[in-house]
Amino acid sequence: MRIHTIETFRVAVPLKKPFKTALRVVTVAESIVVKITAEDGRIGYGEAPPTHVITGDSISSIEAAIRDVFTPLLMNQSIENRELLFHTIHSSMVRNTSAKAAVDSAIYDLIAQFAGMPLFQFLGGYRSTMETDYTVSVNEPAEMAEDASAFRKAGYNVLKIKVGTETIQKDLERIRAIREKIGFDCKLRLDANQGWTPKEAIFAIRKMEDEGLSIELVEQPVLAHDIEGLKQVTDHTATPIMADESVFSPQDAIRVLQTRSADLINIKLMKAGGIHQALAINKLAESYGVPCMVGSMIETKVGITAAAHFAASQRNINRFDFDAPLLLSKDIVEGGVKYRGQVMELTDAFGLGIQQIEERYVWR
Repeated sequence: MRIHTIETFRVAVPLKKPFKTALRVVTVAESIVVKITAEDGRIGYGEAPPTHVITGDSISSIEAAIRDVFTPLLMNQSIENRELLFHTIHSSMVRNTSAKAAVDSAIYDLIAQFAGMPLFQFLGGYRSTMETDYTVSVNEPAEMAEDASAFRKAGYNVLKIKVGTETIQKDLERIRAIREKIGFDCKLRLDANQGWTPKEAIFAIRKMEDEGLSIELVEQPVLAHDIEGLKQVTDHTATPIMADESVFSPQDAIRVLQTRSADLINIKLMKAGGIHQALAINKLAESYGVPCMVGSMIETKVGITAAAHFAASQRNINRFDFDAPLLLSKDIVEGGVKYRGQVMELTDAFGLGIQQIEERYVWR
């Protein structure tokens, strides 16, 4: 089965509430959606949101990479030769990981359809349901506590708390306010998005440990390139530390794993360049006894469905950060992963199971 056409179009969906982190504020989820049609009419989908401050990709750069580089190389190629296809994608350009991820996902969607299997089963089939966390954006302590309470009442058992802005004292006030509001029957994960120095991170985490604030893990406390600083935080705190922006590629993962600089790794398809490379990162982590989480950018259900299929397929992945579609004012995707509160369910539809995207949110 050969690739017949490769198309891209833009989507934009307003968020219910501004999404704030130490790196950015998002009010509208913008993405490039890739639609690859095989010669027999089957369609594979992928998505690439522009996340300038993390991947360096923009809407225009994603479109150009797919249109000018990947499309000429992939047209009329057989999807049965998947190792050749993925090598072609990853060797034809450096970086541009979001564009690579979108094309990679669309091809995997077609491959699994051709195999007559849901993608998660084609990749390994470890589970078909997962429980996502829900993110509390960084704001004033009282507002964050109210948001956390609302999400807890909605049934979410794991909350991801954004910190890393202003001062360490302000971040501590945020966590104290949340714990005072919701109690201790809910897991809290902190994400500093590179917002602390190593010394600040050690001070803050130890302070939270001493106060018994019960933090499950702290994600990317220091700058992405500061692997020594990341290791320093990991070595001098009892709370598990997760690498996120520090790990894009398998080579990045090797550096973190060999130096024991983190206790966990957060894999995102938009950083890795798609499922093909994400599988390699997870297997490396597994060989070192390091579990992984799979997360996402601010994406629609197209990208999240691909990430969910990857995450569900692998035993070593035991944490899931897939709330992005829940932050949107509208679910524009028919098919794909299903949400029942905090529980995500993958269907027995072949491939990703995505049927169509609501046209009024699309422009070309």
